[in-house]
Amino acid sequence: MRRKALAVLLLAVAVPPAAAAPKAPTSLRATRITTTSVTLAWRDRARNETRYELRAGSRRIRLRRNAHGATVTGLRPDTGYVFRVRACRRSSCSALTRPLARITRDPRGIRPPVVGGCQVFPAASPWNRDVRADPVDRYSATYIAGSLAGHRVHLDFGSTERFYGFPWTLVPASQARTTTITYGTDGADYGDKSDHGPMPIPRGAPIEGWDGPGHDPDGGDRHVIALQQGTCKLYELYNAERTPTGFRVSSSAIFDLMKTTLRPAGWTSADAAGLPIFPGLLRYDEAATGEIRHGIRFTVQRAQRAYVAPARHLGTQENPACLPYGARLRLRASFPESPYRGPALAIIRALKRYGMIFADQGSAVYLSGSSDARWAPVIETINSAHPIRGEDFEVVRLPSISRDWKPSGPPSGSC
Repeated sequence: MRRKALAVLLLAVAVPPAAAAPKAPTSLRATRITTTSVTLAWRDRARNETRYELRAGSRRIRLRRNAHGATVTGLRPDTGYVFRVRACRRSSCSALTRPLARITRDPRGIRPPVVGGCQVFPAASPWNRDVRADPVDRYSATYIAGSLAGHRVHLDFGSTERFYGFPWTLVPASQARTTTITYGTDGADYGDKSDHGPMPIPRGAPIEGWDGPGHDPDGGDRHVIALQQGTCKLYELYNAERTPTGFRVSSSAIFDLMKTTLRPAGWTSADAAGLPIFPGLLRYDEAATGEIRHGIRFTVQRAQRAYVAPARHLGTQENPACLPYGARLRLRASFPESPYRGPALAIIRALKRYGMIFADQGSAVYLSGSSDARWAPVIETINSAHPIRGEDFEVVRLPSISRDWKPSGPPSGSC
């Protein structure tokens, strides 16, 4: 009996204790990005690790102990990757760092906008496409006459009222997906064409037209927009009302800014056209740099019951003279730039180079943006002092038009 007990005791002593997991690294960041590589750095907090593990998309890369950086090579140009790192000691590993999403450079040198450390879609995205050399659509004159003629461009955001325009929220990678999303606001429910929660949207995130002075509780689309750092995911809500645990909405959409993937055919989003809202907004900080590097969201009063990519949802009018959702217009190359300076000139040049994309029904030739007190002189210039007429635009050749009805003839007459 004593011998058996002694043997058990000796066996227990002979088994080495489990290795304690090292401390997790922190502060993962990208220090250099090329077309085929990303150089990363992080803070090494471990003291007992035997190796580091780096995850780059589906790849797992083993690194030496005490590593505090690495260059990942062999990546595809203009492609999004998610990076995470952890420290390991034998089979025990720390938690992974929060994800860091980055897109490799485009070989053509196209530089899409970056917000909160997130590139807003790859260079190949329609939002980031230079349309100056695109041919004019053969029905451009009909579309312009039917939807834009007699109207002027209007910057549809404010300089004094904080929430006249589209408010948006930048949330950290640590923001948990705990906000519940329910559907059926005011009898409108597009839950079957929505991306469902929970979502990392703070319950206090501003609602368009609802929060702040001068809010209109009976009108407006009540959008909520949140961009999450690290994951580079975009969350957008339409017709939002706060609940004790989140928001009740008519529709919700999630966009991965690392990809050019479109929503399923026929799906709406927080925008009627099924498009993301945020990429098309005018933001003062961007305009103040002197260069806006993306298409701009705009509205007109009526939309054809049709859409063209990148839009995914039908309008309301069975009239081929109306613009379909997703149509892209550009300011004529001959439009004079001399009256404009600073951010106003940046808008003019963006309208020529990237154009504007038809996203929703609303007032004719209204351009969307976020409110900022610094917009005041720009709004005065474009809305009043040096206006842009609807006739100053042309329609870029439309791709294949998707409809659920058949027109009786080509576009003609008015919309």
